[in-house]
Amino acid sequence: MGRERRPWAAAATAAVLLVASCVAAAPPQQHQHARISGDAGGVLDDNPVGKLKVFVYEMPHKYNQMLLSKDSRCLHHMFAAEIFMHQFLLSSAVRTLDPEEADWFYTPVYTTCDLTPQGFPLPFRAPRIMRSAIKYVATTWPYWNRTEGADHFFLTPHDFGACFHYQEERAMERGILPLLRRATLVQTFGQRNHVCLQEGSITIPPYANPHKMQAHLINPGTPRSIFVYFRGLFYDMGNDPEGGYYARGARASVWENFKDNPLFDISTEHPSTYYEDMQRAIFCLCPLGWAPWSPRLVEAVVFGCIPVIIADDIVLPFADAIPWEQISVFVAERDVPRLDSILTSIPLQDILRKQRLLAEASVKQALLFHQPARPGDAFDQVLNGLARKLPHGKGVFLQPGEKVLDWAAGLESDLKPW
Repeated sequence: MGRERRPWAAAATAAVLLVASCVAAAPPQQHQHARISGDAGGVLDDNPVGKLKVFVYEMPHKYNQMLLSKDSRCLHHMFAAEIFMHQFLLSSAVRTLDPEEADWFYTPVYTTCDLTPQGFPLPFRAPRIMRSAIKYVATTWPYWNRTEGADHFFLTPHDFGACFHYQEERAMERGILPLLRRATLVQTFGQRNHVCLQEGSITIPPYANPHKMQAHLINPGTPRSIFVYFRGLFYDMGNDPEGGYYARGARASVWENFKDNPLFDISTEHPSTYYEDMQRAIFCLCPLGWAPWSPRLVEAVVFGCIPVIIADDIVLPFADAIPWEQISVFVAERDVPRLDSILTSIPLQDILRKQRLLAEASVKQALLFHQPARPGDAFDQVLNGLARKLPHGKGVFLQPGEKVLDWAAGLESDLKPW
């Protein structure tokens, strides 16, 4: 895409070159001295072993293994954490085979393995699958009925958590699956003041393949010569033909305001050098789409590209452990037209500090679901999040005969057997 250099951009371009040269000249070990300050810094290194015990329900294979064997593509999409979390827990030191000593109960259900021919998770059957799994647990073991799920956790990594729908209107219409109301949801979706975000949920990152990213690492001394980088949709004409509703217009605003700006390397094309390009960029745009997040947030952190988060009211992964304010730049959706002036006005020392914190191994590790698992990775962060919710508060264990949940609640289509 051709770009015409504008006169006002000369000073900003000089700043880019200064930042790139300073970053390239920084000693590789320098980031080791840039410690994360505040309470969050130490949480990343917490070891969950000994802090909680998890009982893993053994479910009929139709809820997990049969779905996986039917379509192995669900091992590779951004919702794969529900599969890898199950595999991890089966051999984890926090697992207990005695449910009487368990702090938490986990039901392995692979709702995102129900895929379209194009490889997208079907949201339509997921509530029925989950409801059926809960009924099986409640009628096979006594533990669900003691608390009606208040000491149970579920992975619900759909775009909109337990709403199980990628279109916000339909998601809000459906609402949180009533039978999961007391349970803890471990979900990728995080947006404050939204019906699909249940209080007490643990927000996790989407799955991004660690091995694939490792294979694309370049020399850490490579200058960061790209000021702002983004690859992705600006309009979703298939689902939003009139434009403006997708990403609440934020992505469209990025394109309309900066498509000809020489500081912005933005396009809908997805080159084979995508990962390498992120490592040559100073800022990586992470705007909302249909949901507030995407895997590029994880990719930006792993590749040391400062995330520019454009998603009002986003709840970020492991926000009580990862110091997002220190490693990112937040831009309000309404301020997108001023994105160039906002980013060029950030002092050089602030950019360098963010880059050094991004280089911390603990920050990168916390966002990755490694196979096999590694200390401090996303699996540990989930367990630490569960451990921090202990001991269970008053009201978790119900009195004999006490009921809270209504099994008849929900859309009629969700009540059908699966």
